[in-house]
Amino acid sequence: MGFFDRLKQGLSKTRESLNEKLDSILKFTKTIDEETFEELEELLISADVGVNTTLELIERLRNKSQKIKNPDELKVILKEEIISLFPKENISLDFPTIMLVVGVNGVGKTTSIGKLANKYKNQGKKIILAAGDTFRAAAIDQLEIWGQNVGVDVIKHQEGADPASVLFDALQAGKARKADMIICDTAGRLHTKKNLMEELKKLYRVCQKEYPEANITSLMVLDATTGQNALIQAKMFKEAVDFSGIILTKLDGTAKGGIAIAIASELGIPVWYIGIGEGINDLQEFNHQDFVEAIFA
Repeated sequence: MGFFDRLKQGLSKTRESLNEKLDSILKFTKTIDEETFEELEELLISADVGVNTTLELIERLRNKSQKIKNPDELKVILKEEIISLFPKENISLDFPTIMLVVGVNGVGKTTSIGKLANKYKNQGKKIILAAGDTFRAAAIDQLEIWGQNVGVDVIKHQEGADPASVLFDALQAGKARKADMIICDTAGRLHTKKNLMEELKKLYRVCQKEYPEANITSLMVLDATTGQNALIQAKMFKEAVDFSGIILTKLDGTAKGGIAIAIASELGIPVWYIGIGEGINDLQEFNHQDFVEAIFA
């Protein structure tokens, strides 16, 4: 099965909640009127496109209502407007690079790191993983298992250790072993806690001080099944870390895939990768046009 077909399959629940319901609305619509826009508004919000983004899309459609002669044209223009909301992905990394991966517990952060390590190792890059989530013993063990499975080194300390000291050791190891990438797991305690945000800022400062010649990038992992909560988490983390992109996991298990549209519109941060399965190769680069086409396929 090709990637686009797998994407379509993974987005089947979202497509059912959005595209198929849209078709059922338009099936009995002869003219595009205010009632049509109200039904569409309700539909987009139920698919977790978000209130603000939905209102913006509806306003854009209203402004083009004179050009919309039939329901099919409405669907085409809606697709075009959704696509226009996405910033370009532009996954561009200069090596050596340090990647801080942030997100609350349970979103698939450590698993995503393992899959990222596998992806870049397959591209011929030398990877080191840093077990910076020292507040959860299972996270250290989980990352070590991923390291063994992928075949990359993992730098770790004991549970409860200072995450900055783990990262410090990983940076020294990265320089000594001439690693292309150092990917650091971070704590995922409640995102509302101020000390977590301060800890993330501290990790960033350690990178700048100890390895200034490396490119520093931050990725945030969000669970698509949590819908609007994912957007709230992203906004809070953004106050502490200026992350470059987003990893959106568990898209294959939700009818709330519209959250990708809300994130793009409200945060202006590109989605870099999406998770559409449990396999080691199921973390794929995100293409917003393919994503929208798969929803409306």
